[in-house]
Amino acid sequence: MSEETFKSVKDLPSTRLLCGGTPMCSGCGALEALHEIYDILGKKTVFVNAAGCMTLLSIYPFTPFRGSWLYTAMASAPAGAQGVRDALDILIEKKQMPPEDDLQVVVLTGDGAAYGMGLSSTSAAIDRELDFLYICYDNEGYGNTGQQFSAATPHAAKTATSKGPRGYPGYKKDLFSIWAAHKPPYVATVVGSEPLDLAKKIEKASELKGPRLIIAFSPCPTGWGFDPKLSVEIGKLAVKSGVWPLKEYIDGKVIHTKIPRKRVPVEEYLKVQGRFSHLFSPKRNEELISEIQARVDAYWKEVEG
Repeated sequence: MSEETFKSVKDLPSTRLLCGGTPMCSGCGALEALHEIYDILGKKTVFVNAAGCMTLLSIYPFTPFRGSWLYTAMASAPAGAQGVRDALDILIEKKQMPPEDDLQVVVLTGDGAAYGMGLSSTSAAIDRELDFLYICYDNEGYGNTGQQFSAATPHAAKTATSKGPRGYPGYKKDLFSIWAAHKPPYVATVVGSEPLDLAKKIEKASELKGPRLIIAFSPCPTGWGFDPKLSVEIGKLAVKSGVWPLKEYIDGKVIHTKIPRKRVPVEEYLKVQGRFSHLFSPKRNEELISEIQARVDAYWKEVEG
């Protein structure tokens, strides 16, 4: 490392760490999940990475991925994946590459692309039955550009573009159900804080063909406003409170892989995040807290019958 680089590293904010030679946020839930996912997928992969937080992992000509990596614009990752998959198939068909050297095509995007900008091209790729694994790290906002709200932002959360006393007025889009409506081979939700559940789902998805989705809940210290050391605990609280259901869609059915029978109150999850601090101070907003709790309760009431 050069003296100039060392000086620049020392000047980085304390909430940053180096990954692959690149500054990443300490405590990043997306990076936590990606580490676990990549440990299973291995180097026989091509990551088609849409613009976002994880794009910062790679600075030309270096990348932390042991396999291949391709950058695309935010909405273009499924189209890029189509080109890569077609190229691999042609090489194998023409016997210019042995089948055992084939690579798994993996799209990697944030929620900005998965829930919003790239949803149209993703839907088209599913309709074409493209053989790819789509991984969305969901940090519930446009984290790479200052945490503006996205279609994945939860109700009442404060963001850079929803700073009013009631936070974001909209509701989180249900990407799981949107994908499931296309009837793909597999859809699943995961979180790095539950590594065994995550590993089982990645292994299952890897054994299937066609369009498959993994939505990884990704606590974001800088965007959500919490101490990086709490990232794992916040992921666990999201599951324990029922805010983030762990489930999968396979063979036309939705199966919940972990049901929190004794859920902790949602406010236990909310109160440790700065983006929800306005719900508790200077005055407790019972209306909004109760609304959030009621929506979670309604979901699990339907699940549990």
